[in-house]
Amino acid sequence: MMSIVNEKLIDTILFDVGSTFTKATAMDNVAGELVWLARAQAPTTVKDINRGLGAALDGLAAALNAKTITARNVQATSSAAGGLRMVAMGFMPRVTAKAAKEVAMNAGARVLEVMSFEDKPENKLEMLCEIRPDIILLAGGTDGGNQASLLEDARLIVDSKVNAVVVLAGNVSIQPQVEAILQQAGIRTIRVANVMPTIHSLNVKPAREAIHEQFIHQITEAKGLGKLMERLTVKKVIPTPGAVLLATELMAKGTREEKGIGNLAVVDLGGATTDIHSVLPYLEELSIEEKGLIVTNEKQLSYRTVEGNLGLRVSARGILEAAGEKAILARAGLEGESLEKSLHGYAAQLEANPEYLAMSNQDKLFDRAMAGAAVEIAFKRHAGYIAQSFDPVMGIVPGTPVGRDLRRIKAVIAVGGIFTSLSTDEAAAIIRDAVHNPGISLLPKENIRVIIDKTYLLYAIGLLAEYRPTQALRLAKRHFGLAD
Repeated sequence: MMSIVNEKLIDTILFDVGSTFTKATAMDNVAGELVWLARAQAPTTVKDINRGLGAALDGLAAALNAKTITARNVQATSSAAGGLRMVAMGFMPRVTAKAAKEVAMNAGARVLEVMSFEDKPENKLEMLCEIRPDIILLAGGTDGGNQASLLEDARLIVDSKVNAVVVLAGNVSIQPQVEAILQQAGIRTIRVANVMPTIHSLNVKPAREAIHEQFIHQITEAKGLGKLMERLTVKKVIPTPGAVLLATELMAKGTREEKGIGNLAVVDLGGATTDIHSVLPYLEELSIEEKGLIVTNEKQLSYRTVEGNLGLRVSARGILEAAGEKAILARAGLEGESLEKSLHGYAAQLEANPEYLAMSNQDKLFDRAMAGAAVEIAFKRHAGYIAQSFDPVMGIVPGTPVGRDLRRIKAVIAVGGIFTSLSTDEAAAIIRDAVHNPGISLLPKENIRVIIDKTYLLYAIGLLAEYRPTQALRLAKRHFGLAD
């Protein structure tokens, strides 16, 4: 029988506070290489995440046969409560939507609505009152350009009486006046550089950083993480999706010392959202002529999309609304009006009790079918498509790839509780089924390699990527069976 030590000192402890579960991972340094030791998890206690974190830490100590554990390095990620609920308001719909996606990518926010001049003022007001966002990205007009939309939207925000922080990222010429309108109504405002200072030019970094700061404020002060950070000397917390994207980039691109694995996608199916991350190193290898053939504004190496209405617990009914009950039941090999009602009731139950774990065979079938629908929808929204008609303005002819081309993806890594609860083959089948009928979508090949992150390692690799990239990459390749 192995003896239990009172206190164990290790190299690294990494936490992830998710919307459903809080995970803890222990690692040590052996001969200059990082070695995975153990992991533990506990239900996230959203009102005060300190308790869930403490329970995960206790579980980690038990896994290491110790009463308590300490580490030289402690870091954390969080997506508690699914991130900040964000609404974007601007002048041009396509520009505002693009800016909102770029701003939210690593900031810990999920975009629930995009509004523009095409929306009637009364409809905007109704949407604000219904969504009750945590944060509003208020954009509109190039610097020195349109001013009316910012003024109008600011007054609508005041009329809505929402308790949101407004990140003012529009025409700098009118920002002082807009800020005065909002602050006179008691609405907290953060002014940053214009997200579109000139036509066809995006500058999203200042707005992204402002929203990230609000995310950290929410989880450290409002949710109780600050106290545990002090006790465990956690130096910083980053959004979980940001850490996963960092891990994806590291594994795809590699480092000077260690080769990456190439074009890679990650499906992160959580309780509140379904995130798709893709990193495409092949884009850096294309000639200028080849790049010119890609009709898209998604030519960047790394890209992430977050589907805030597709989650297996907190946003379960969003999956039903997006896919339809009949289509989800068909995935499970089921049909019938009574089962449609049962599925709808099950989704409502999950939203009310996000910690619920499927027990009956029917609930497990529902979970798997909902997961498949969420992954397929999220992948198709992330990927581009083959143009079917002529667009003289954009120079698009039928057969042209438009958007993000995922057809050269070599592997997909799947993260999420549903994947860890199934066998590796069953979990991989969910991903393959989601891309087996691409239609005009530029999706990965059906026979792609699927890797299941059974031990929730990706967030940890992302945390380590910033200061131990080569060690982290080698650990990931060994762990996932990708070593050369």
